[in-house]
Amino acid sequence: MDKNLRAEKLKMWTENLKKLEDSLSAVMLKKGAAAQEGDLSENAAYTMAIEDSETIRVQINEVKKIIADLEKS
Repeated sequence: MDKNLRAEKLKMWTENLKKLEDSLSAVMLKKGAAAQEGDLSENAAYTMAIEDSETIRVQINEVKKIIADLEKS
């Protein structure tokens, strides 16, 4: 792979990773706020925050794998 192309891809994926990590932080704040509302078993906002955080964590792991592969090549 061309070095310039590889560098551009690394930059793009690194920026994507940063955005995902920022999103995860925001979701975790929402989760904390929802947890303060009381009964978690019936708290839709809390459940949604958990689901969102799990989705974002999967995306973060996928992006980290892509970055690692790019760094190897």
